[in-house]
Amino acid sequence: MNALFVYPKIPDTFWGFKYALEYVSKKAESPPLGLLTVAAMVPATWNKRLVDLNVRPLSGDDLLWADYAFISAMYIQKASAENVIRLCRDSGVKVVAGGPYFTTSGDDFSSIDHVVLGEAEKIFPHLLSDLERGKAKHVYSSPEKPDLAFTPLPDWDLIDFNDYDSMLLQFSRGCPFDCEFCDIVQLNGRRQRTKGAFRFLQEMDALYRRRWHGPVFIVDDNFIGARGRVKEMLPELAKWMDRHGRPFYFFTEASVDLADDEELMRLMVEAGFNRVFIGIETPDAESLQEAGKTQNTGRDLLQSVRIIQHHGLEVMGGFIVGFDHDSEDIFDRQIDFIQSSGITVAMVTLLEALTGTKLWKRLKDEGRLLVEFSGNNTDGMLNFVPRMDRDTLIRGYWRVLETIYSPAAYYRRCIVFLKASRQRAISRIDAEGIRALFRSVWRIGVRNEAGFRRYYWKFLVHTLIRKPSFFGEAVRTMIMGIHFRRALLMYNHTVGDPHSRMC
Repeated sequence: MNALFVYPKIPDTFWGFKYALEYVSKKAESPPLGLLTVAAMVPATWNKRLVDLNVRPLSGDDLLWADYAFISAMYIQKASAENVIRLCRDSGVKVVAGGPYFTTSGDDFSSIDHVVLGEAEKIFPHLLSDLERGKAKHVYSSPEKPDLAFTPLPDWDLIDFNDYDSMLLQFSRGCPFDCEFCDIVQLNGRRQRTKGAFRFLQEMDALYRRRWHGPVFIVDDNFIGARGRVKEMLPELAKWMDRHGRPFYFFTEASVDLADDEELMRLMVEAGFNRVFIGIETPDAESLQEAGKTQNTGRDLLQSVRIIQHHGLEVMGGFIVGFDHDSEDIFDRQIDFIQSSGITVAMVTLLEALTGTKLWKRLKDEGRLLVEFSGNNTDGMLNFVPRMDRDTLIRGYWRVLETIYSPAAYYRRCIVFLKASRQRAISRIDAEGIRALFRSVWRIGVRNEAGFRRYYWKFLVHTLIRKPSFFGEAVRTMIMGIHFRRALLMYNHTVGDPHSRMC
C-alpha cells in the first residue's frame, strides 16, 4: 500500500515569514509536525511519501504512485486542501483527511472518502485496520483526549531538513485557560497532558541524530500550563543540551503569568529557551474581562513583559482589536503599549470568531455572524458585526500596523528591547547565519530594502557598542522587520486600499 501524505499550501501572511526566509535560503518556516506524527503510525509494510506544498508542488507522479492520500490542514489552508482533494479524486486516489480544519469546521465533507475528527492516537489505528480489511467507514471520531504516551516519534525521514528554517516538537497539549475567542480547549481540552522528560528527550535525540542544529519550536498550546511537569522536565533538558554541545535553541508559547515564576523563567533560559510568544491581546481591562482572559487581568501587563525580558526571554506578542468593549482610543493604546514594551514581533489582528468557540456561539445567538472566518487573522477581514463602527475599526487596525512596522518605529522598539533584555547570545554562528548577514548588508544596508537602510546601520552599530554578544540576534531582528514591512506593503499593493477590505 502506498500512502501519500500531503500538507496543503499556507497562503502568504505576516506569519509565514516568506521574506525573512529569503535571507537564509529556506523554502518554509517549519515542517508539518502533525502529519509527520500520523505518518509514523502507518504500518512498516506500507510505502510512505510526504509532499509539503510549501516546499514543492504535488506532481502527477505522486498521484499515480499513491493508493491513499492523507491530508491534514488548518483553516487557513482550506483553499489549497480543497484543490488537493479535487486532484486526488480526479486521479482516483482515495482521500483521508483530518486535523484542525476538518475537526472544527461545519463544512460538508461528503466528497472525502474518510474523515478523522479529533486527535489521531486512538482513532487512526482503527482506520488503518479497516482500510486494510477494505471496510473503512466515512467518519472516524472520538471525544477522548489520549495520553501522549501513545504518540509516536515523528517520521523525520520523510522530509529534507535543508528545506526548513526550524523544527517542531511537542511536550504537551491543552490549556488550563478558556478564552472566549480561542479554539484550543475545543481541540485539545483544558486538562494539560504532557510527555514525560524521558519520552521528550527521545524526540530530542531523534532530531540530533539527523544532525539538526538551530531553532526548535515547542508547539504546545501553553507550555507552562502544567508547571510541575515542566519544571521536572527542564533540568533534564538542560543536562541533555550540555551533553550534546547545545545544538538547539527553543521558542514556545506561554501565558503571561510566566512573569510570576522566577524559577520557571530561570529553568527555561538554562535549558536553551530564548523567545516566548504571549497572548497579551489588549491593554483594555474591560476587553480582557469580556474575552475571559483571566490570566491577563489584575496585573500590570507592561511590567510583566519587562520581567520576562529581563530574565533573558524575548517576548513575541499577540494583540487583538475589535472587542465589544474597545473604544476608539484602543488603536493609540495598542501602539503605545507595543512601542513601550519593546516587543519587536507584534502580531496585531482583528478579532475573528472561529467556528465552535464560545465567541462564535455568542455572536451567533446575537445574530452578529456574517461569514466564515478566513483563517488568516491578519488580512483585515471581519466575519461578524462589531460594536465599533466597522470602517473605523478596520481603518484603525491598519493604522496600528502601518505605525508599528514603519522603519523608524520598529527601530525604536528594537532599542527598547535591547536595553530591557538580559538575553544570552545562544544562537549559533554558522554558514547560514553568515550568508544571512552578507545578504542583509547588501539588501538592507546598501539597497535600502523597505526603507530600512538608515535604521539597519544605526541598530547594528548600537548593538556592537552596547551589547556585542547580541550582534547575531540584532541581524535577525532587522531581517524580521524587513519581513513585516514587506508583508504590509504586499497587502497594500494586492488590495489597493487595505481599509476597504470588508466582508
